[in-house]
Amino acid sequence: MKRTLYLLALGVFGIATTEFGVIGILPQIATHFEVTIQKAGWLLSAFALVIAVFGPVVTLLFANVNKKKAMLFVLAIFTLSNIISYEAGSFNVLLIARMLPAFLHPVFWSIALSAAAAGVKKEDAPGAVGIVFGGFTVASVLGVPLSTLMADLFSWKAAFALCVVVNVISMIGMAWWLPGMPVKERIKLGAQVDILKKKALWMQLLLACLMVSAMYASYGYLAAYLSSVTRMGGSEISAMLLIFGVTGVGGNWLAGKLLSRSIKHTTIAFIATLAVTHIILYAVGAYKEWMVGVIIIWGFIHTGGFLISNVNVTAAAPESPEFVNSIFTSCGNLAVTIGAMAGGMTIARYQVHDIAWTSIVLLALAAVVWVISQKKITLT
Repeated sequence: MKRTLYLLALGVFGIATTEFGVIGILPQIATHFEVTIQKAGWLLSAFALVIAVFGPVVTLLFANVNKKKAMLFVLAIFTLSNIISYEAGSFNVLLIARMLPAFLHPVFWSIALSAAAAGVKKEDAPGAVGIVFGGFTVASVLGVPLSTLMADLFSWKAAFALCVVVNVISMIGMAWWLPGMPVKERIKLGAQVDILKKKALWMQLLLACLMVSAMYASYGYLAAYLSSVTRMGGSEISAMLLIFGVTGVGGNWLAGKLLSRSIKHTTIAFIATLAVTHIILYAVGAYKEWMVGVIIIWGFIHTGGFLISNVNVTAAAPESPEFVNSIFTSCGNLAVTIGAMAGGMTIARYQVHDIAWTSIVLLALAAVVWVISQKKITLT
């Protein structure tokens, strides 16, 4: 089972590099196409918005398709998307090319996460899911900063060439070593949709949305923040993104361990520590030496957010793992869109430095929802 988990993580690494690798090259793209940094941010938020709107529907359409073949098809589409992005001659073409694979993104995520949880004992599920999420973390460690470095050394096009290579390697690895995953029993769509009646699920989705929005209101513009506030150059920004991701590996591992002990305490600890980190970010953002320490702490805390959110949501509807994972994926990407838009609006109205407070406000709202969920107050 361990090999299967790492192969699933490899696939996640491929699609996560495509989705989030653009974060570090937004300034270069904005300059090349002569658009604002806020408009360039749509390369991230539009991708996430497509997932949010179409994720559950597309996942249901693939519910009875061989799972291995479905995931390989998704990786092939991601590869094609990056080739088109590399050749894009206008911002609109680039934006459309970015949106293309987003329709299929939730198919891969939902299969990978549900397969990880189903293949181990119930008490070991958070750790197994954590391994698959490790592919996302490693994408942050290598994919995002390497994309930034490639853009700095060559051009923004080189970052998309890197994504082509990453997705092809992921596709070959899964095709060669991942065991077959045929559908054992046809899934009835009506039974899947019934979980939407659960109020506890909607409460956890709201909590996840606020948490992830808070994460990406600031992280989505990290390269711009380091450039304009901390006054770092391209190679320094690449190094900071690498540090952010490296520390995130440890954070993701620790989050998986803590979730196995207490989902409740791990969730509120994440909200509180990330809020404090953003307060410190605002206070010392202009100082390079201090920012190194902030990046280390921030990356360590930040990366566990998706795993924590996923475990909260799936625990609310364990009877329908793939569909609830697709809903979570849509929720998470809607949250990325909300966070990116909130951060962009803050930058447009105030300045890049103030995005820290956007995250803090969203985290405060998440804390309120967490308290309500613990008191079991239901929405009418």
